[in-house]
Amino acid sequence: MKINPTKHLWRTWIPNGLSIGNLVFGFFSIVISSHSLKSPGHELNLFLLAALFIIIAAFFDGMDGPLARALNAQSPLGSHLDSLADLTTFGLAPGALMYFMYLSDIKYPISGWKYPLPIGLIIASLFPICAAYRLARFNVAHDSRSFTGLPSPVAGLSVAFLPFLTKYAGPLPLKFTLSLFIIMAILMVSNIRYSKPQAKFLAHLNWLRLFFFAVVVVLLMLWLGWYWVILGVTILYIFSGLVSLFLNMLQKIPFWKRH
Repeated sequence: MKINPTKHLWRTWIPNGLSIGNLVFGFFSIVISSHSLKSPGHELNLFLLAALFIIIAAFFDGMDGPLARALNAQSPLGSHLDSLADLTTFGLAPGALMYFMYLSDIKYPISGWKYPLPIGLIIASLFPICAAYRLARFNVAHDSRSFTGLPSPVAGLSVAFLPFLTKYAGPLPLKFTLSLFIIMAILMVSNIRYSKPQAKFLAHLNWLRLFFFAVVVVLLMLWLGWYWVILGVTILYIFSGLVSLFLNMLQKIPFWKRH
């Protein structure tokens, strides 16, 4: 019997389309961030829009994998496309946002040289470098039960919320934003284990649980604001890996083994 290899090809383009949407919104975020240099007085609004595009892209990224599995449309092409989209949205876009919002004026003058050394640009490049390394490591080898290092979407979201924090809490100290930026980049390439909550959630999912979960999420977003809910979940996930690391280190101390 002859098998038509294109019979179910349309299925793959549903999750692949979401990955492309992820990439497109990441690209939009980079361009919008760069426009802040041409729009004095409107920078924060542009940064908020750039951050919102990263958050929207994260939604696309969260849907492409489960949808590919549900449609039995997983493919090497889809996997590589997802990684390239993640590098754009959660590596390049947060780096650009951080650069244009905080780091573009950090330069070091060099005696006898017309142009100062762009220290801020060099620091901003740390995020796409770490994101690229993390995604390459994931493509080579990964555990189906957990992530090694902080997932790049979570790291990217942590940077994307800086404009929202600035809007509702006032200007943030450079030391705080720079520390957060560097720590998130380092966590991506670390060996800290992070769980895959979506795998456990989907394994026990039914329509009734999905309905109640959606109702709770919507009520929380209406009460607190959607950005605070997403930020809270992001922070809890980041600390979950750090707490797990701390507990594992305690278990290795001889004192705890004797008692």
